[in-house]
Amino acid sequence: MGLLSQGSPLSWEETRRHAEHVRRHGIIQFLHIYRALRDRHKDVLKWGDEVEYMLVKFDHENKKVRLVLCGEEVLQTLQDKGEKVNPNHPTLWRPEYGSYMIEGTPGQPYGGTMSEFNTVQDNMRKRRQEAASVLKENEAVCTVTSFPSTLTRNIRHRRGEKVVINVPIFKDKNTPSPFIEKFPNDDGEAAKAAKPDYIYMDAMGFGMGNCCLQVTFQACSIAEARYLYDQLATICPIVMALSAASPFYRGYVSDIDCRWGVISASVDDRTREERGLEPLKNNHYRISKSRYDSIDSYLSECGEKYNDIDLTIDKDIYEHLIKEGIDHLLAQHIAHLFIRDPLTLFEEKIHLDDANESDHFENIQSTNWQTMRFKPPPPNSDIGWRVEFRPMEVQLTDFENSAYVVFVVLLTRVILSYKLDFLIPLSKVDENMKVAQKRDAVRQGMFYFRKDICKGGNAVVDGCGSAQNGTGTDAEEYTLMSIDTIINGKEGVFPGLIPILNSYLENMEVDVDTRCTILNYLKLIKKRASGELMTVARWMREFIAQHPDYKQDSVITDEMNYSLIWKCNQIAQGQAECPELLGVGFNKKQSGNKTGSL
Repeated sequence: MGLLSQGSPLSWEETRRHAEHVRRHGIIQFLHIYRALRDRHKDVLKWGDEVEYMLVKFDHENKKVRLVLCGEEVLQTLQDKGEKVNPNHPTLWRPEYGSYMIEGTPGQPYGGTMSEFNTVQDNMRKRRQEAASVLKENEAVCTVTSFPSTLTRNIRHRRGEKVVINVPIFKDKNTPSPFIEKFPNDDGEAAKAAKPDYIYMDAMGFGMGNCCLQVTFQACSIAEARYLYDQLATICPIVMALSAASPFYRGYVSDIDCRWGVISASVDDRTREERGLEPLKNNHYRISKSRYDSIDSYLSECGEKYNDIDLTIDKDIYEHLIKEGIDHLLAQHIAHLFIRDPLTLFEEKIHLDDANESDHFENIQSTNWQTMRFKPPPPNSDIGWRVEFRPMEVQLTDFENSAYVVFVVLLTRVILSYKLDFLIPLSKVDENMKVAQKRDAVRQGMFYFRKDICKGGNAVVDGCGSAQNGTGTDAEEYTLMSIDTIINGKEGVFPGLIPILNSYLENMEVDVDTRCTILNYLKLIKKRASGELMTVARWMREFIAQHPDYKQDSVITDEMNYSLIWKCNQIAQGQAECPELLGVGFNKKQSGNKTGSL
């Protein structure tokens, strides 16, 4: 989620009084880090994943399932049994937004050897087993992205009104038209904000209470980090659609498959002035997006010409950074992040040593929840320049989550090795983000994607040509493609990311067992992209559609929800097969499948 500190939280009014102090000292802290570490290079590739889990309790007698608000207690127990007694414990546990959520990561980052890919799933399995071992009877740890649920206070107070989240309802055979919700205890605000044919939600928890899967990479230098940040930003919508896993909200079937827009609306703290609904009077800026959204500017020099989105920046901060020797692209990136206010502040964290601490910088940085995050090293650490890949929806099983993580990590290796170029105008990436969230986007959506990705001249992939010369953007550089074409390739159109990864693997020394593992992961991605295997979202829709209690009215009852989450839990535990989601013999460690062929 970002910076989660402990201490005495200030009210919004108190936090607002210190906002300028936080911004000013955040910039000072960033400058200390930049000056000390801008020339740092030759860091080795390290990476790690973050999996968010929900804690649930099954009431088998009444056929209900509920979220369990015991995250803090479970977290304490896991930490007491793990990292506090053994600094080298293989897992780490951290708090998450909801009191029914916890986050698990590997105890140590993974390194640069190919054999590391063979340990990801084992570590995820270990995390799941560890968490399950401290739960009570009928409780379970689940990796589902979205479950109907309810910094929250400060979002609402800064905005001046409740957040408004309207998600289109899925129109089934018996869904009322128009679909209009009734709110028995409404003070009038919900009836006013809710739209016909939409599911209405009004609290931050409906968004930030969702779970995701993230990967962080350490680059060898700041330049490499900026290059990766840009390249991966264009991949975000594609992988989000591939990992779609959240079709249901507040007990209804929606017409979207991904959580992204829901979270974006749930933490949209912009005032009416900032949203352009009223003239600027008390605020400084018109702000075009929520603080949870896609990136607004590329960071590398090769990305500059594709920065075609109007960027709102704090001009004073920008000029200060330029004066201090920060280049234009990085200065505008930071000055854009810092148009936001801090959302939370702890009394103990107001006055800090700017040369040795970075909490004020992180306060703003980590509450700009974008598809990619550029992460400067923490002060006085051996950690290098990093980027975080944030759009993926968490999957039901450790196998799936491992597959998506390994796919993205392998893609970074190929981007750096072959000097690939995925860049297109950022406005087109934004359009892709909208398409990616739609129902069944993986099969139905068309996405802008670069036609010639091998302009670096270092590529050894069949189907890659040389880039056209010239400067400035050219509409000929990109075209609309299906996810099947982008991932699997289409002769005469695009080589495909999976074939490129296969070419890379053919040129690497990889032991048989690791190669088998990787190929099984890529097989899952390949078949999800082609539609041969379902996304989690599509599988969930079909499960509900076939439930005997479903009345084709877009309503999910308690018993239907119970059946769904129970089935998800059985699949995750390996107690139920699901070939339409995972394929046959998907997991070599369980099925004995050693073929690994694509």
